[in-house]
Amino acid sequence: MYAKPIQNLIQAFSRLPSVGTRTAERFVFYLLKTGKKDVAEMTIALKEMMEQVKSCELCWNFSDTSPCTICHDEKRDHSSICVVAQPQDIETIERSKSFNGVYHVLRGTLKPDDEGIAKILKINELIHRIRTHAINEIILALNPDIQGETTMMYLTKQIKTISPHIPITRLARGIPMGGDLQYADEITLGSAFTHRTQV
Repeated sequence: MYAKPIQNLIQAFSRLPSVGTRTAERFVFYLLKTGKKDVAEMTIALKEMMEQVKSCELCWNFSDTSPCTICHDEKRDHSSICVVAQPQDIETIERSKSFNGVYHVLRGTLKPDDEGIAKILKINELIHRIRTHAINEIILALNPDIQGETTMMYLTKQIKTISPHIPITRLARGIPMGGDLQYADEITLGSAFTHRTQV
């Protein structure tokens, strides 16, 4: 049995996505072996992140400013909103250099049997943006899996109810079913944006 401080940190690391007990143990003992300098730097970085990073008031991306740099950029097309599931998806799309609009981060996706989770996601905030801004296109850039498809169907229904005139497009099928947007290469993602189709 490990000492209580070690065990507590192992449990804390184990709560991270894709980190099991064995991996958490390796993290903890690596930090113990490297000494106080690395731990201090990590502590400072975590403290700065928690104190300085906030949610963008428009797109719900994480940023140290609100509005974030993308929403604040007047050179971008603010009439075109690309809807993504997670903040990491924005960086993936930005690397493809295929989109010059703005984003909206849902912070997750719907499952077919979910009830009430739509209130947890930033769907109401998206609807509010559509109602209060001049929008010419909504691009649904969600992963082509069951949750992504369910979310896109739900969003399409909600958007068409309040603004039936706004074109809703989705990424072309260049990304395989069950694939993850974050791991798509720039060429595939660029092609998917170029050949997106209307819902």
